[in-house]
Amino acid sequence: MITAPARFASASISSAARSGVLLMLLGMLMFSLNDVMGKWLVSTYSVGQVVFIRSVAALVVLAPFLWFSGPAKIIQVDRPWLQAARVVLSTAEVFAFYFAVVYLPLADVMTYWLAAPIYVAAVSPFVLKEPVGWRRWTAIIVGFIGVVIALEPSSQALTPQAIISILGSMFFAFMLLLGRSLRGTPDTTLVFWQIIGAGLAGLVAVTFEWTPVSLRDVFLLALLGVVAMLAHVLVNRALKLADAATVAPLQYTLLFWAILFGWLVFGDVPRVSMLVGSGFIVASGLFIFFREQQLKREGRMKAPAETVVTGSGEGP
Repeated sequence: MITAPARFASASISSAARSGVLLMLLGMLMFSLNDVMGKWLVSTYSVGQVVFIRSVAALVVLAPFLWFSGPAKIIQVDRPWLQAARVVLSTAEVFAFYFAVVYLPLADVMTYWLAAPIYVAAVSPFVLKEPVGWRRWTAIIVGFIGVVIALEPSSQALTPQAIISILGSMFFAFMLLLGRSLRGTPDTTLVFWQIIGAGLAGLVAVTFEWTPVSLRDVFLLALLGVVAMLAHVLVNRALKLADAATVAPLQYTLLFWAILFGWLVFGDVPRVSMLVGSGFIVASGLFIFFREQQLKREGRMKAPAETVVTGSGEGP
């Protein structure tokens, strides 16, 4: 029999999970709007100019969080070389993304970026020494096949822009990989240095090319950073309200929004090869994610039993 407090707790958990799902969906929508605005703006302004103004706006939004967390946590970081490597990768990833969307449909670029978890799973056994079984290796291979299908390699389709997209998604994957090694670093610290790195690179780039900005576009460029920061806040909040297994797969709704907005705003008709390849990539990514969640649960269930057996020092 379920008591009233138990029913209340269960209802509260269910309500929190629903809130987490809604916030995650809204966060993915915000990221998609950020990508649409970015693609729109880089058709007029240089990538460096867009990244620089976006970074300044994001830093203004982040400032209150930095104030409350304290400057010591921002300056005194653990494993500074890994932090620096992550900043370099995140900066390269941002520039690669905005460069790619200048020339390619938004859905194509998003398909390549959604392959990042597959690259992480493939590299983690060698970099993080995390074991990967035959099931996940099979999913990794399927994911790579999806990338090849979406890329549609040929003399016409294998363009420098497509190659930059693949490289950008790999930069993103290695950034995620380093994020696993820096779990103890607060989110605000990671985001702060990420913004600083992109902003400084953008500042260097704009010294070579600067286009006069209208008042309307100043607002849109600043809004780019604000929307991105808001999307991060929504996603982080969603992960606190609901289990990762519930909300993390919703990141693949980015592909739906990319196809929809690409068609409505830019008139991009998705290629059949991109749709087929993205299907392989999404299926592979979901399998890898749920398999990792299953292994984590099994590990937690085995841990207490192993402690009892090995911790006793006495025979039966």
